[in-house]
Amino acid sequence: MTPAQRHMGRVAALGCAVCDLLGYDRTPAEVHHIGDTADRSDWLTIPLCPEHHRGAGGFHGLGERAFNARYKTSEQQLLGRTIRRLDLEFPRAR
Repeated sequence: MTPAQRHMGRVAALGCAVCDLLGYDRTPAEVHHIGDTADRSDWLTIPLCPEHHRGAGGFHGLGERAFNARYKTSEQQLLGRTIRRLDLEFPRAR
């Protein structure tokens, strides 16, 4: 397993970032890549449940602008929350 694959597994293990934002219990998640297809990175990922990822009320179902408006957030804000959650869930030895 590559470091990037291990990272994406940890991201998915956090549960959906939108569900967390809405105060729901941890929900199973898949990784959503941030950025355009041509330049996206496995390191820039956030966890989204299938509904918030590919569903009618999700990022790919609504489109970026409507998704941001509905959930009052953005991919970048969710990435920041994901990084903080990773640090809490998987602390590095210092």
